[in-house]
Amino acid sequence: MPLISFTVENYRCFAKPQKVELRPITVVLGRNNSGKSALVRTPLLLQAGIRTTSRSPFDLDQLGDEAPDFRHLVYGSRPHGSIRLGLEFASGPADDARSVDVTVQNIDEWQDQVVRQLTVTSGSATTTLTWLDEYELERAEQEDKWDEPHLYVAETDLLSNAAPPGDVVFHGLLPTTPVNFGNGWSDDWDPEELSTSVEAIRADFDQVRYLGPYRDKPARVHRLPPRLSSLVVGATGEQALSLLAHDRLRRHGQVNQKLNELLMHHLPGWSLQIEGLVDDLYSVVLQSRETGLEVNLADAGTGVAQLLPILIQRAVDAANPPREPVLEIVEEPELHLHPSAHALVADSFLAATKESKVRFLIETHSETFLLRLRRRVAEGVVDPEDIGIYFVENTAGATSARRIRLDRLGNLDYWPRGVFAEDFEETRALAAAQAERTDADAR
Repeated sequence: MPLISFTVENYRCFAKPQKVELRPITVVLGRNNSGKSALVRTPLLLQAGIRTTSRSPFDLDQLGDEAPDFRHLVYGSRPHGSIRLGLEFASGPADDARSVDVTVQNIDEWQDQVVRQLTVTSGSATTTLTWLDEYELERAEQEDKWDEPHLYVAETDLLSNAAPPGDVVFHGLLPTTPVNFGNGWSDDWDPEELSTSVEAIRADFDQVRYLGPYRDKPARVHRLPPRLSSLVVGATGEQALSLLAHDRLRRHGQVNQKLNELLMHHLPGWSLQIEGLVDDLYSVVLQSRETGLEVNLADAGTGVAQLLPILIQRAVDAANPPREPVLEIVEEPELHLHPSAHALVADSFLAATKESKVRFLIETHSETFLLRLRRRVAEGVVDPEDIGIYFVENTAGATSARRIRLDRLGNLDYWPRGVFAEDFEETRALAAAQAERTDADAR
């Protein structure tokens, strides 16, 4: 039951609702500081609200050392503001489609947040929990119990009357299960359907990965960690080379073999090898297939270091196919790469969607990357519905994410003026300058 779309409202730079439908490959474009990164990182925030036992709506510690304060997630950074999020999940043959609509309210006096309202839909059944702040504030003031469960009232589409207020404990964005209304239960309301939906959402929510635009520079000598926490390269690719070293020790180099198959396309004539592994120390070298010449990875170009975490993750997934749906966020996969390599990176993502349960949400500035996707659509290699393209722009002070659709020939139904037109404009300006200088010389 993977996540198939998410919606944000009053979030970061997006005041109005913006919906992103997730395809096998979803590409987000836009100028610098337009809001692209805020949009593509949204699934990380959703994961911090679903896969958590925190009593707060979001376990922001999951976002790392530079996690934002909740107030900075609110449009305009209002201290008493709220954000609204929507999630839609795919339905399987035996499962109903499910969706979540949740509003998270900041309580500045508490330095904390509450789920103001939660609506969970499963098939034709809908349940809404609404926080009754007037009850909660009164009880907190009288009893000084700031960490008590919040009082909620429940409404369903099956009832004409709502259940009376009851205590509900939330873990992140969702209530704990079974949903307990204590003495406030209504005899004709059974929260079992809500509990079932919540358990399914928590269990089946995608594993969200993130690879940022800046990746770690390789060292000349590396130390092998005692164990790996996951089979993921990490936000900066910090685990990429450790994955290769562990693979060589424990799986006879299956990942390294897959990686070198990929390198034959991306770095012809070279293979990557792990050397040493003495006292947990090892080196990583590029080896010429023709001459045997070895170059320590620390002496290779920046582009190789930027590309390797992407390819190593592809090799890890090929050798160890994920058992659950994965949504992988990659920011600027083309950074520091020659334009000729951008198209090959696009092809590697396309291949991965066919070989595993991994989908990609990609922020890019590369026209070549997008052109390769369009070309593969026109060639019939990929269905146009498998590619999602969004352009983030700020117009008259309002930021929006506009969906750009592809037809079966790779044509776009919309394109913002002036985007990826820099080469043409520079060429036209060059020709004008050359003509002016030629005329001046003739006079």
